[in-house]
Amino acid sequence: MAKWTITDIPDQAGRVVLITGANSGLGRASALALASRNAHVLVGARSVERGTAVVDKIRSVGGQADLVEVDVSDLDSVRRAVEKVAELAPAGLDVLMNNAGVMGTPLRRTEAGHELQLATNHLGPAALTWLLMPQLRKRPGARVVTLASIAHKGSGLDLDDLNFNQRRYSARQSYSQTKLANLLFMSELDRRLRADGSDVLSIGAHPGWTDTDLSVNSARMRESKTDFLEKAVGMLTRATGQSVEQGVLPQLYAATMPDARGGDYFGPDGPGEVRGAPKRVAPSAAAQSISDARRLWEITAELTGVRPDPA
Repeated sequence: MAKWTITDIPDQAGRVVLITGANSGLGRASALALASRNAHVLVGARSVERGTAVVDKIRSVGGQADLVEVDVSDLDSVRRAVEKVAELAPAGLDVLMNNAGVMGTPLRRTEAGHELQLATNHLGPAALTWLLMPQLRKRPGARVVTLASIAHKGSGLDLDDLNFNQRRYSARQSYSQTKLANLLFMSELDRRLRADGSDVLSIGAHPGWTDTDLSVNSARMRESKTDFLEKAVGMLTRATGQSVEQGVLPQLYAATMPDARGGDYFGPDGPGEVRGAPKRVAPSAAAQSISDARRLWEITAELTGVRPDPA
């Protein structure tokens, strides 16, 4: 596995893949890579313009792609996207890659009142997964790939105040807890799928430290933003992070390789899991808490108003 690259992805002909946040960064790289291996890629994007550009790029070289407009922080948008997927892929969905996310944003709340990072990184992807489960069950060995981060090992999870309604907001703490929530959700989904006798796989992945737009976008959202701050963040990320083409490998491995199992977690094989080729890695002890995963599952259902599947 140490030298695994995009060229090692098995032929994906006949498979349909939905990737959220596919208009840029890791999502865009995943869409291009899977389309090059003959997958039919559903480009999930909040920006119609940018998502269409990815669709057009895939089609220009003979690939299959369609746009699914979706803002995962908006549960109404998530429901509309589910309807669109059913229309575009009536025979079912082979892979749902929950890739969309934000990082380190200032305190903002969605129309539903949820803190933005929680809504985008956890609540929306969880709701999308539950609502798409009927489509995933139609395909043998379908997969849900949830994108986490090494940042999940940071600040823990306050299950009594996920939305920062009582405690003082911290952008770093919020991001860390949403990434921990991703892994708890991934593992609880795996346990419930197996208990339900389903062959759908729930798998996690993280990109290490990768040069994406997340840090720059975070700087751009701050009220005190300056051109200097954006440029400085961008330069630091480019200087220290690995390329998107390298960082995307763990999630592509999770989405395509026959030896990936439910409950697996893939990340870079280098020191600190910062960079390198994909391998199985261990989540933190907090991410392996079955009691926290079960409670988070129930709280997520309450906050989203979506019935969990499997129940």
